[in-house]
Amino acid sequence: MSDRKNLYDVIIIGGGPAGLTAALYLARACYRVLVVEKETFGGQITITSEIVNYPGVGKTSGKALTETMRKQAEAFGAEFLLAEVESIDMNGDFKKIKTSKGELQSYGVLLATGAHPRKIGFTGESEFQGHGVAYCATCDGEFFTGKEVFVIGGGFAAAEESVFLTKYASHVTVLVREDDFTCAASVAEETKKHPKITVLTNAEVISVSGDSALKELIYKNNKTGEIMNYTAKENDTFGVFVFAGYEPSTALVKNIAEINAQGYIITDRNQKTSVDGLYAAGDVCVKNLRQVVTAVGDAAIAATELERYAQELQRKTGIIPKKPEQIKTDSAPASDNSSSVFDPDTVQQMQTVFSRLQNSIVLKLYLDERPVSQELKAYMQEMASLTDKIQVEIMSEDLADKPCVKVFKDDVFTGLAFHGVPGGHEFTSFILGLYNIGSAGQPLDDAIRQQILNIDKPVDMRIMVSLSCTMCPELVMSAQRIASLNDNVSAEVYDLNHFPAWKDKYQVMSVPCMVINDGKPIFGKKNINQLLEIIAQN
Repeated sequence: MSDRKNLYDVIIIGGGPAGLTAALYLARACYRVLVVEKETFGGQITITSEIVNYPGVGKTSGKALTETMRKQAEAFGAEFLLAEVESIDMNGDFKKIKTSKGELQSYGVLLATGAHPRKIGFTGESEFQGHGVAYCATCDGEFFTGKEVFVIGGGFAAAEESVFLTKYASHVTVLVREDDFTCAASVAEETKKHPKITVLTNAEVISVSGDSALKELIYKNNKTGEIMNYTAKENDTFGVFVFAGYEPSTALVKNIAEINAQGYIITDRNQKTSVDGLYAAGDVCVKNLRQVVTAVGDAAIAATELERYAQELQRKTGIIPKKPEQIKTDSAPASDNSSSVFDPDTVQQMQTVFSRLQNSIVLKLYLDERPVSQELKAYMQEMASLTDKIQVEIMSEDLADKPCVKVFKDDVFTGLAFHGVPGGHEFTSFILGLYNIGSAGQPLDDAIRQQILNIDKPVDMRIMVSLSCTMCPELVMSAQRIASLNDNVSAEVYDLNHFPAWKDKYQVMSVPCMVINDGKPIFGKKNINQLLEIIAQN
């Protein structure tokens, strides 16, 4: 093998606590390791606002904890890639990992893909997803401010998130299928004692129904058979949050490694799967307890075993993967910036991206008198101060949805715009949008690129997000990448917190929500391939 640029000792699929921990161990041991994550580094734990049971840490958030993990791994030389892994080939010494951004190779592979929320299958569940049925309290809780909310589930997530939802809901009713909660008694007790929560045991949902939003919920007592229903008040609606466990994300290895009847991957005590060179860690594995602390424990064991495996193949092949040189941006070092908007690490990351810009970009700002406009102005001016490739213009002309930043190149609107302030989980997607406009952009397969270039009709995408949503960025980045290559396509993003009129117009009760050419709303995260299929159908 002559080309070592895309060769790694270990490729980790999944950037949650397990993946980040393994990256830390491997990088610290001087192996070349890459973490490939398709959504947000940190995984599903980033939506947890409070963690109090992680040893050595008194109290923190999921986002803060995993960001610390990522920085630790990065400090030792771990590399990171936002991409979707499409397939893996475990044959031979050099394992092939095909991603949405090209093919990679490695000696060993760690599967740390976690799990995703499980659907129950009651009548109306899929039909009303995004219109009242939701799976993420952090992402969608605010849409039910002042409304009745039902939580389905009896585990840790149901108990914890029902308490979280009381911040918004007028009242929360928890429907537990068993005789009692199945989580720790201390967690369940807090839920049971909360004045805004009612717990109904032996309760199963039969159906939900309504018009453009939920109007009726029917459920039963599975012991007595009694049928009960809840009907929303006139001109009102309610929410149903499903926390019925998770399904493991093992599709990549379904026909490669051994998995059990529930879809979890089977490993030995050293986290090795039934395939040489393939290890697994975290929630994707068969285990009795799925917590951050067990995920990082799995990862430490797997990483140690992968060190030995990679070393053996280095000796056998005579090839040692070479780590890339660290990128330095001497023109504007982070230490010379006294940013009051971004922390030094964020400034340094932006400088790295902006140093690769080849084309000049103009950010045109449309502002009003609200404080959020001043926040947007400060954000954009701070970004522009880090590079001579970005200029900011304050526009005097009127615009319906302000504040807004529109991205121009060569005095032509690129189709990229953000209404609100691109912070939270949308910060990275905005920066990548600028990168895609101002340079050759993120790599794409030739077939996908040609498919984008072949779009010959106007496609106006309005994408509605919440900055706390971990599922929104993938759709935003996919839409922006398409818009960056085709003048017929626009991708305008709205932070619904500042634009409630759009939420009301489309009855949005879940994010992300996308509307193409003012058609029907489409909910859920989408990658580029899925988005291109939707565009072709519209």
